[in-house]
Amino acid sequence: MKGLEFPVVGTKVPGLTKKFDLNSPEGRKAYFEAKAGPEIAKIKEYLDKKTFVAYLIGKKNSGKGTYSQIFAEIFGADKIALVSIGDIVRNTSANWDEITKTEKYKKLKRIYRGYISFDDAVNALLGRTQGALLPTEFILALLKLEIENHKGKTLFIDGLPRDLDQVSYSLYFRDLIDYRDDPDMFILIDIPESVIDERIKYRVVCPNCKNTRNTKLLITSKYGYDEKKNEFYLVCDSPRCKGGFRMEPKEGDNLGIGPIRSRLDKDEQILRKAFALHGVPKVLLRNHVSVADSSKYFDDYEITPEYSFKLDEGKIKVVEKPWTIKDDNGVESVSLLSAPVVVTMLKQIADILED
Repeated sequence: MKGLEFPVVGTKVPGLTKKFDLNSPEGRKAYFEAKAGPEIAKIKEYLDKKTFVAYLIGKKNSGKGTYSQIFAEIFGADKIALVSIGDIVRNTSANWDEITKTEKYKKLKRIYRGYISFDDAVNALLGRTQGALLPTEFILALLKLEIENHKGKTLFIDGLPRDLDQVSYSLYFRDLIDYRDDPDMFILIDIPESVIDERIKYRVVCPNCKNTRNTKLLITSKYGYDEKKNEFYLVCDSPRCKGGFRMEPKEGDNLGIGPIRSRLDKDEQILRKAFALHGVPKVLLRNHVSVADSSKYFDDYEITPEYSFKLDEGKIKVVEKPWTIKDDNGVESVSLLSAPVVVTMLKQIADILED
């Protein structure tokens, strides 16, 4: 972010020259053990007896879901719960008629306290009142009910705070939900808008399983060439999708960050406010590092490459080269893959829990 510099937490291990396959679960497991074995052991020991609450705060498409999913991959879904405010709100809205027939509805109505009536809050949820915003107090009530399904698990909460007035709620939310005496922390993510822009512009989605990839930055193992359109395309290779579907761009993605400009500006305001707060430990993640410092702190295979395709005697060839971008301060930089960012997260969380 402009004028705000997160420290660089490197992942290089002296004497470690092995290159790991970060695309396979087995490769990632060996990688994390080699890069952050002592920190993983400390966190595992902690999670055997205790839990914590982490608020993921970053701009849209900054990798919040990806980083928390990898964390759960390392420590197990029996230990970690990923809670998305957006998913909770969408699922509640989509299934509201069924919910009204359950005990959950009665409990939600009982625990809700807010400045508008329960019925008005429901109308805002269902979009019945034009321009009405869903009150924070109703979101907190929904979240409290969701958390009751994850007792005994560490929580990674994505989507709170989602507005400036909710930052103060998150400071005391541990007390509001009465979720043991867990320590809590902010996980703040700094990612250049140029990275977000290209993640959106080159994103493609499988029409069958909804798996997402990127034709420039995250390709599949299968691809093809459309002679009529004179373009290359990716073929979904997700294990849960056996159809070999051609992946397609979403309408409007070619516009990049333009349509979400106001959202990104609000996200940055929240990030800056959370960064300035005292009393809550902070994990500072950066998706990028300057080209000048990249080899000092990271191994080459941890850097996001750029891919392109070409035809060579009728066969498709993949061309890979370093991908460089300008960060928000105009510094020539490289972007990190998800795994090394998670290593920096592991190192910082281990230190916080030890304290």
